[in-house]
Amino acid sequence: MTTAVERGAAAPVPGLQPGRSAARRPPAEPARRPIWHRVLFVAALVGAAVLFMLPFVWLVSASLRPREYVFAPGFLPVPFAPENYAEAWQAVPLLTWFGNSVLVGVAAAAAVTLSSAWVAFGFAYFRFPGRNLLFGLVLATMMLPFAVTMIPTYLIWSNLGLTDTQVPLWAGNLFGSAFYIFLLRQFLLSLPREYFEAARMDGASYPQLFWKLAFPLIRPALLVAFVFEFKASWTDLLKPLIYLRNEQLYTLPRGLKVVLDRFGYGGEQQWEVVLAGSVLATLPMIILFFLAQRHFVEGIATTGRKG
Repeated sequence: MTTAVERGAAAPVPGLQPGRSAARRPPAEPARRPIWHRVLFVAALVGAAVLFMLPFVWLVSASLRPREYVFAPGFLPVPFAPENYAEAWQAVPLLTWFGNSVLVGVAAAAAVTLSSAWVAFGFAYFRFPGRNLLFGLVLATMMLPFAVTMIPTYLIWSNLGLTDTQVPLWAGNLFGSAFYIFLLRQFLLSLPREYFEAARMDGASYPQLFWKLAFPLIRPALLVAFVFEFKASWTDLLKPLIYLRNEQLYTLPRGLKVVLDRFGYGGEQQWEVVLAGSVLATLPMIILFFLAQRHFVEGIATTGRKG
C-alpha cells in the first residue's frame, strides 16, 4: 500500500516527458559584441601604444646616428653608428653611476616598502579610538609638496653630517610613505580577518601575524610598492642635485645632467653621446617592468578590493 505522498511523487508532472528531470535551464549566454566593436577597440589600443612608443623609438634611432644626422627626419638610424654607445661609455663613468643608482634604488624601495607595510598592518588590523582620524592625518601629509619640506630636511641631514653621502637619498624612506601605507592598507583589508584571529588563538604574536601570515599574502601589493619606489628613485634628479658633490657618488640622473652640460647645450654639442646615455639609463626600467609584469598587474588589479 502506498501513501498519498508516494503516489503524488510517482505521478507524472504535466508538461514533462516521463523519465526526464525538471532541471533548470542554463542561463542564456550574453550576446557577443559585433566584430567591428572589437576591431575598433584593438585599433584604439594599438594607436595609443604606437603614440606612446614613438618618443622612445626616436630616442633609440637618433642615438644610433652620426653627429650630423642626429636630428634628421625619420625613424630609421641611417647612417648607422653603434659606436656612439661605446663613446658614451668611455666618456663618463656610467658603470659607477649605474651601480650607485641600483644601490640607492634598492635601499629606498626596500625601506619604504617594509616600513609602510608595517604601518599599514597596524591600521588594518588593530581597532582603537581615533584610528580613522590618525589615518586621515597620515593621508593629509600627501598634501605637502616636497618644496615645503626640502630645506628643513636638508638642515637635518646637514646637522647629522650626512651631506655629500648617499644616505639622504634613501634613509628618509625608513619612516614610510602615506601613499604606500594607503595602498597596502587597502590590500590588507581585503584579507579575511578570521585568518589572523585563528593565528592569535594558536598563540601567534603580532610580529608573527605580520611576517608569517600577512607578509606572504600581500606580496603582489608589496611588489607594486617596491617597483613604484624603485622607479621614483631611479629617475630622481632633485635629491642628488641637493646632496651629492662627489662625482663618484652620482646616480644616473645626476650623471646624465653632467653629460648634458658637457656634451649638450653649452658644451661640445655631441648630442649622440647624450642620447646614447639616455637610452642606457632607460633600458633597466623597461627590463624591470617586463620581468615583474605579471605580479605588477596582479597587484594593481587586486589592490583596493575590500571584502
